[in-house]
Amino acid sequence: MQDECTVNQTVKYLGKKWTLLIILELYKGDGCTRRFTEVKERLPGITAKILSARLKELEEEGLVEKRVEAGTIPIKSEYTLTGSGLEMVEVIKGIKRWALRWKIENLACGAQDCRRCVL
Repeated sequence: MQDECTVNQTVKYLGKKWTLLIILELYKGDGCTRRFTEVKERLPGITAKILSARLKELEEEGLVEKRVEAGTIPIKSEYTLTGSGLEMVEVIKGIKRWALRWKIENLACGAQDCRRCVL
């Protein structure tokens, strides 16, 4: 596969550990928005360093917008899915449908919308 391939370039950032789960956590937030600390709390095992790096990559790729509340102490950062990020959620839901149909038996997951999923 050539380095210039669109799939290859896209997988370079979307295929990294935590990236798709971060997108889903933002999707679950009010207005598809969550603070950094909220995302971190909902993804046990992710480090602040990795979360920060993944959010920065998603921002650079246009899937996430960052808003900083500089007037508060501590400074609060909020991340919101863009239109592109919301379209990626639909791709993730497609992966979920495929997995439930062909690979993974998970009746609880199959009965829940990704936005309301607490698993």
